[in-house]
Order: sequence, then structure tokens, then C-alpha cells
Amino acid sequence: MANNSRHATRPAAGTKNTSGDKPGAYDLLRLENQLCFALYVATRAMTKTFRIRLDPLNLTYPQYLVLLVLWEEDGLSVSEIGERLMLDSGTLTPLLKRLERAQIIRRQRSSEDEREVKIWLTPKANELRDAVLETRRFVGCRLGMSEQQILKLRSDLMEMVAQLDANSRPEAEAAE
Repeated sequence: MANNSRHATRPAAGTKNTSGDKPGAYDLLRLENQLCFALYVATRAMTKTFRIRLDPLNLTYPQYLVLLVLWEEDGLSVSEIGERLMLDSGTLTPLLKRLERAQIIRRQRSSEDEREVKIWLTPKANELRDAVLETRRFVGCRLGMSEQQILKLRSDLMEMVAQLDANSRPEAEAAE
């Protein structure tokens, strides 16, 4: 978004410069300068774009992500899937139950540890794989980016996530 020079050095509307700072001190509070807002609207737009192709498959975006993880490695535990997707079991369990009701996965208690539940793909899940691949290609085309650009952006975003996670630990907060 282009910077409107007429507003570049003014405080945000409705704020007063009471700290004695230079007039541009509040520029950080302008919506156009918020990375979090850009990420928020990008996430909404990405999910909306995926929905165009996932809805006819009766899949939600989080279910799509679970399938991606299981196509990489079938038979993972709920906690392993949660680690890979950065989701807790409270979020993941209802999602897995819906996939099970749709006969896309099956849940099975581990024979080694009764507390652990393993998740396995069904033949129906494997039948969805080609359609899901086309969904990913569709979204890639809609982005107007090369696969190399997509992977670079993803890498940069995941580095940002790692940095934020590292700095949000209690020991990092204590050091500030």
C-alpha cells in the first residue's frame, strides 16, 4: 500500500502527542504499518480461496492440513499431528472425530500405550488426494506466484513464527 505523504508525519486520528515526541512518533500505530493486520487479512483471503475447492470435497481447511500431514506419514499419534500443525489436542480431537465420521480417517488406540491414539488414512482419504492436489495448484495459480516464490515466502513466515515463539517463552520475557 502506498504511503500517503500527507499523513506520513501526523499522529493517528483521535490521538494527541502528549509525550513530547516528534509528530511522526505515532506512525507505528497506522493500520498501513501493521504487519499483523497484513497477515490477518492474507490468512482470511487464503482460507477463502482454499474454501472454493475444499467445500465441494466436504473438507475444511484444518482437515486439509491434517490430510497433508498424514499423507506424509500415516499412523501418527494425535500429539504428533498436533506438533506438526502447532495445534493442541483440544482443537485437534473434534476435527479428527469429524474426519472419522466422514470415513476419511480411522482412530485406533496404540497397542503399546492405551493412552495414545494413532490416526490412519482410509481408502476414501486416498481417493481425495488427487482432488486435494488440484486444490493446492488452484490456490498457487490464484496467488500469481511461482512455486519458488511461494516456498520462499513460507520459509520467511516460518522463521518469523520461530522467532516469535522463541521470544514468547517465559525465560525470554524475564530477560527483557
